[in-house]
Amino acid sequence: MNGRVAMVTGGGSGIGREICIGVANAGRKVAVADVNLDGARETVAQISSSGGEAIAVHVDVSDSDAVQQGVLQTVDELGSVDILVNCAGWDELMPFLDTDEEFWDRIIEINYKGILRTVHACLPAMIESGWGRIVNIASDAGRVGSSFEAVYSGAKGGVISFTKTIAREVARSGITANVVCPGPTDTPLLDGIVAASDDGDKIIGAMARAVPMKRVGTPEEVASGVVYFTSEDAGFVTGQTLSVSGGLTMS
Repeated sequence: MNGRVAMVTGGGSGIGREICIGVANAGRKVAVADVNLDGARETVAQISSSGGEAIAVHVDVSDSDAVQQGVLQTVDELGSVDILVNCAGWDELMPFLDTDEEFWDRIIEINYKGILRTVHACLPAMIESGWGRIVNIASDAGRVGSSFEAVYSGAKGGVISFTKTIAREVARSGITANVVCPGPTDTPLLDGIVAASDDGDKIIGAMARAVPMKRVGTPEEVASGVVYFTSEDAGFVTGQTLSVSGGLTMS
């Protein structure tokens, strides 16, 4: 198990950082890929301090060339990517009629096409080696919808369907593809979304009340599900969607 290479997008903070740490604790070498290189380096420092092996890779998932360069750097410094975790994401809360095409494009480029780019770049080597794990971070918003997140919800729903299709296409190649859907989670992204809203405190309160456990989740709780999907033990689990949301979604 040890020695396999994982590439985690959005690994410079929040859920992505905890995924990197969890995967490294499982014995993987980790490429911490993020548009925020300083954040990626901080994650690498945390992994290194615990005896793990990791590198920081500057990747903007909305840029195909940047994705290709990030994968090439990972291959050069750590080896071929065996495990791909797509955690990079972005959103702002607003009613759909207040959005415009520039906003739609940014949401789709990061949250949906970003995943298309990384999977397209990493999948051929997995097929060649006969082993691979793909875990895409979607959202419960993509399963049931979410007010003021129409475009984001649509993109995340697309991620779920895309992942199921990839799982079918590569099932005979020793590769699994699964989705983890966080519910409301205490992350810098959520903090930024709330700060940009005029009713931030009300939004957080409403999120917590909607969860049967009456709280938002932690990045560590989401990461634990991802680490399972990347493990050898999950070799017969593919095309699945796991909600880590305190019961917000039960289906």
